[in-house]
Amino acid sequence: MANRRIRPERAYEPKDIDALDLRLLTELQADARLSLAELGRRVALSAPAVADRVQRLEESGVITGYHAEVDPRALGFPVTVMVRVRPAVRELQRISKLAQEVPQIVECYRMTGEDCFYFTMHLRAVDELEPILDLFTPYGQTTTSLIHTAPVPRRPLPLD
Repeated sequence: MANRRIRPERAYEPKDIDALDLRLLTELQADARLSLAELGRRVALSAPAVADRVQRLEESGVITGYHAEVDPRALGFPVTVMVRVRPAVRELQRISKLAQEVPQIVECYRMTGEDCFYFTMHLRAVDELEPILDLFTPYGQTTTSLIHTAPVPRRPLPLD
């Protein structure tokens, strides 16, 4: 399976997912590069049957993409930062737009609570942090945390 994002054609209802779909999803979360033949062997289906099910899961939005997980430190980004932003009145849209424009920001969430946005970014050095934060401070209050370790690294969704 190639690394790609998938656009769902329709919403998927949880009642539409059966035990075999869950087994396929569990295998794909562990290794999205499995061939359809190997995936079929693991769940006792033919490769064409697996292809049909995977395509249905993609088209319905259950599978949203395939990707390679990369260690930012290995690529020269040893500093990971999490930032919460409490926007000033009427500045919600501006915070979201700014976050989209900053390439170091790898994920951004709008959330409930006093802080409306949370984003994660990877930096080559701590010195890169201040100019990025300065983009946001005219439009809200920021709270920044440097990440030391990840005691629970990203893991697959438990489907059983």
